[in-house]
Amino acid sequence: MAITARVRATLGVCLTVATLHGCAGRSTVAHVEMVQLDGPAIHWMGPQLDADRSSLGNWRMSVGPPVVVSPAAQPTVPSDRLVVVNWNMHVGGGDIAGLLAEVRRRHEGAPVVFLLQEAYREGPEVPVRLDAEAGFASMIRSLRPDGSREEIQSVARRLGLHAYYVPSMRNGAPTASAEDRGNAILSTLPLTDLTAIELPFERQRRVAVAAAVTGVTSAGAPWKIRVVSAHLDNMVGARRLWIAGGEFGRTRQARGLVSALQDGNPLVLGADLNSWFGFHDGAYRTAAAAFPGTAVTDRRGTFHGMLRLDHLFFRLDEGWRAQFARADDTFGSDHYPLVGEIRFDRSL
Repeated sequence: MAITARVRATLGVCLTVATLHGCAGRSTVAHVEMVQLDGPAIHWMGPQLDADRSSLGNWRMSVGPPVVVSPAAQPTVPSDRLVVVNWNMHVGGGDIAGLLAEVRRRHEGAPVVFLLQEAYREGPEVPVRLDAEAGFASMIRSLRPDGSREEIQSVARRLGLHAYYVPSMRNGAPTASAEDRGNAILSTLPLTDLTAIELPFERQRRVAVAAAVTGVTSAGAPWKIRVVSAHLDNMVGARRLWIAGGEFGRTRQARGLVSALQDGNPLVLGADLNSWFGFHDGAYRTAAAAFPGTAVTDRRGTFHGMLRLDHLFFRLDEGWRAQFARADDTFGSDHYPLVGEIRFDRSL
């Protein structure tokens, strides 16, 4: 989306305010602890600033634990490709079964990984008795065209997919729902090396999720790649001028995210960056600078077909190739999916 000189000039006056409050300031994320569930352990990372940690703690007390779904192991089938789909599901409005069917039709035989934002979980795991300082978000309740909605655990089990979900925030007050919402990874391949990355706090708690998937090519060469789903704030608080200061807030979150992903190994990042200014947005430019090998050939809007809020970024081994494009259907969400394909076989 093009940025007019008038808009940029207006936002320029917000820089000093945002910087004073830390939006463009310290953003490093580092290891915090290992969290052990009934199943696999989760490597937990978080910001180093005490103010961030305090605010995140208030929001953390209102959500349930992470979710890991692991179907029965299947025999490894060689594949020279991996399909990666980035999509904001709009808290129940997205038809992931329909999207999966379309992806399989277009990329027959390839394993598929979904990097999802605004997934939700409903159940007794979500706290209903909260302390006064607990933070939560306003409720978002979206329906599919047929009037239904389905929480992430149910979706994964019904479709037979591996799943990893970490809630970012409670979806509404305790009197309104027993739901939380956040980022998730769904995959036809097993998920390992699970990581949760709490981002610097701006307006709402945001937790990126990361995992690894592995496979082998038709020539017998093994491959492994890390996949990450993230969602940044769309605005900041009134003290930081709401939407006008939001770019600096989400840029700080993007810096924190990037700092957690700099191990140099192959990686795909799918994110709703809430980049109101598209490819000119500070959050996008921060992420793009960390993944210079990403080639964007389809620049169409992803949010209601107008704003480019959603993005894919790639860091690949030598000889691997990736391309991606926006889907032509929203599948019930208010965001269009981005569908990418990685090719591992250097001879193709």
